[in-house]
Amino acid sequence: MNTQIFESLTRFTSRAAVPIVVIGGLAVGTAAMLFTGAAEATLLNDPGPYVRFGLPAAKFVFNLSMAMTLGALMFALLILPRTQGRGRKTKATTAAATSGTSDEAPLNALWEKTLKIAEVASVAWTISAVAVLVLTFVDTVGAQAYLDFSNQLGVFLTQIAFGQLWTLIVVLIAVASTLCFGTRSYLGIAVAGVLGVGVMIPLALMGHSAEASGHTQAVNSIGLHLLGVTIWLGGLFVIALLGSDLARSNQLRTTIERYSSFALIAFAIVAYSGVVNSLLRVHDLDDLMSPYGQVIVAKTFAVILLGLVGFWHRQFVIRRLGAVASATREFWRLIVVEFTIFGATMGLAVALSRSQPPVSQEPVGNPSPAEILTGEPLPPPPTFARYFTEWSLDPLWVVVAVGLSAAYILGFINLRRRGDTWPIHRLICWLLGMIFLVYVTSGGARVYGEIQFSAHMIQHMLLIMVVPLPMVLGAPITMLMRGTKARTDGSRGVREWVLWLVHTPYMRFFANPVFASVNFAGSLVIFYYSGVMKYALEWHLGHELMIIHFLGAGYLFAQALIGIDPGVKRPAYPLRLLMLLITMAFHAFFGISIMSSEVLIEGDWFGNIGADWGYSAIEDQQLGGGIAWGVGEFPTLFIAIMVAFQWSKSSDREAKRVDRREARTDDAELRAYNDMLATMAQRDSKADHRSR
Repeated sequence: MNTQIFESLTRFTSRAAVPIVVIGGLAVGTAAMLFTGAAEATLLNDPGPYVRFGLPAAKFVFNLSMAMTLGALMFALLILPRTQGRGRKTKATTAAATSGTSDEAPLNALWEKTLKIAEVASVAWTISAVAVLVLTFVDTVGAQAYLDFSNQLGVFLTQIAFGQLWTLIVVLIAVASTLCFGTRSYLGIAVAGVLGVGVMIPLALMGHSAEASGHTQAVNSIGLHLLGVTIWLGGLFVIALLGSDLARSNQLRTTIERYSSFALIAFAIVAYSGVVNSLLRVHDLDDLMSPYGQVIVAKTFAVILLGLVGFWHRQFVIRRLGAVASATREFWRLIVVEFTIFGATMGLAVALSRSQPPVSQEPVGNPSPAEILTGEPLPPPPTFARYFTEWSLDPLWVVVAVGLSAAYILGFINLRRRGDTWPIHRLICWLLGMIFLVYVTSGGARVYGEIQFSAHMIQHMLLIMVVPLPMVLGAPITMLMRGTKARTDGSRGVREWVLWLVHTPYMRFFANPVFASVNFAGSLVIFYYSGVMKYALEWHLGHELMIIHFLGAGYLFAQALIGIDPGVKRPAYPLRLLMLLITMAFHAFFGISIMSSEVLIEGDWFGNIGADWGYSAIEDQQLGGGIAWGVGEFPTLFIAIMVAFQWSKSSDREAKRVDRREARTDDAELRAYNDMLATMAQRDSKADHRSR
């Protein structure tokens, strides 16, 4: 009887999942648009009701199919085993799985079914993306779009930034969909997943005016919000569609436990990013009482309900799955409730994207030169104190720092609980590195780095020379290896993927001490003298890529010199000191070259900020050169001390090892050496005697 009830519940959930979300989302979204006035016809050049209602519906299907596609890829990459059978994989099996060769165990039926879900969903994602592109064109141009439709659409796709971004989105989705159909290797599916997540970048860039205040917070919070919702909802769809298969293979509880961890992270990201984004559009209680604000309240309430359902799952249901029939029934009923709430939440989100917020998202009238360039008001004159009191939070790096800190602390607690030791100073170093990372990306160095060359240099030097040092000393890869359990069913979790990445030939090349040193020093010259800096100043994506590159360059350089994590073949200690001296000498010459330069670097930016305080642009640039030279001295000294300290400890360990070996062998090696010398002396003595 219990089996029949379970089968009926799983069949109902799997069949009803998509209709529940679609019907509920479209109904709630339509009602919300009518409530906020987003569905009303415009006074001039209205595109018509088919576009006014069709575009939100297409966006809804787009978001839904995106969640299903990426959720299925997440399950294939991080939750389900790829091949049949259990046990650890050998190196040959792992290589075959990565390359897609056939000399391995048969593919797991659940894994293949998951990719079938990704295939179907990716087709719907591609079609809905094309529909959104065309409807967005008509919505942008208005009724005039129907006159000479094809030529105007071509101009929109090739010459208008909005159309170019949507064209890029369609191409990325189409390639990801092709990979879902064309490959069954881990690497191919991983590339499809990366391309799918990459779609969120142009989506986030289109979600806020590039000239409006709070651009960084808006773009990054939208991107994080999309990522969190996709992980959360997409995983639910996969569980619903695979429910009976998971139960028959006795993988239901394990799968849900793994997904639950990702869902918890996704909930935290959705809640945080939603608050950040809402605060840019609703400033006070009056704004909250507007139709737009009331929809935000309704969406917030729905997210809280989803969080409570997830909490109930983790605390009272998951641990009893499979053992108690009532728990299984309760689980599937809660899944239906989650789908219902999720559908309403997505409908509200689409309605918000089509509604006018009470706080204008357009640039202010008569903007200052700083506002034209940076999108932000000119900050007050910089002082030492203001470098610590002026903040402009970057939600992306706050999430990265807090998430990595929480993961490290969790690993530390796991080690202590099972009786293993982990040096407390490594935990402190890691947390210190995360604090530095938040400051560099959100504190005064970032605020003034957008308008002053010297402040930008401070941010840059901290990012490449200071932040990585405590991170490397925290030994995060070693913590990951010791603080998390290895998968034994053939699947790959975060631990397995990170270790795979660390040991790939590509990463070994980038982590090679010679390349790491060249990259560390050469990146400075390329960034400041080749014109690349322009893109980091003008483009949001360029700024984020700059942070990633220089943080990575500094981390790999420090890892090659003072790190203990695997994946790097470090040179002997004298060579490490030589590498450090050569690199720092090059770094000093770089700073001196900027100090002595009379040509303004990125003069179109720093020369037109319009600040009525501080040095002139060229004087500030020369000050930045001095900062580049001076700031590097302290990290260099610290690294040199650490290399010497590690060298000393290594010598002590070697001496103790030799002493222990001699004690075990009763100085056999020394006696053999003395006997050899005695034999040589005897031979020389006989030779001298014969020569006489």
